[in-house]
Amino acid sequence: AKIIIASPVKGKAISLSEVNDPTFSECMLGKGAAVIPSEGNIYAPADGEISLLFDTLHAVSLTTTEGVEILVHVGLDTVALKGQGFTSHVATGDKVKKGDLLLTADLEAIKAAGYETVTPVVICNTDDYADVEAINLSEVNPGDDVIRITIKK
Repeated sequence: AKIIIASPVKGKAISLSEVNDPTFSECMLGKGAAVIPSEGNIYAPADGEISLLFDTLHAVSLTTTEGVEILVHVGLDTVALKGQGFTSHVATGDKVKKGDLLLTADLEAIKAAGYETVTPVVICNTDDYADVEAINLSEVNPGDDVIRITIKK
């Protein structure tokens, strides 16, 4: 059986290995994909619950109804912005549906501050699954399939 995770943002999907940060490119947090965003609205990639909205609003963790733990991390080292340029539309503990607006990021402000906006989407419990692979590495819209998870037999 497979679980499909959607892109949280409009842009170009790339492999995590292309992300300019070893934490993501070497899959230290888990496998997944990344999107170079062309707009700043970040949507829920699946149905589930917000397990953690970081105080700095640059990242959100979501646990899907199937138990997949997803980290959506907007930009690289953007924790240093301390929330500047980010607006949250959800709180920790909120139930969300795929496509619900989670965060808004001011991409221009993030770039102006010297940070990359590439947005890794990481499956933090990768080890619970037989395989986690990036699919559809091209221009994507929010809701398009970008990660395929194979459940262990």
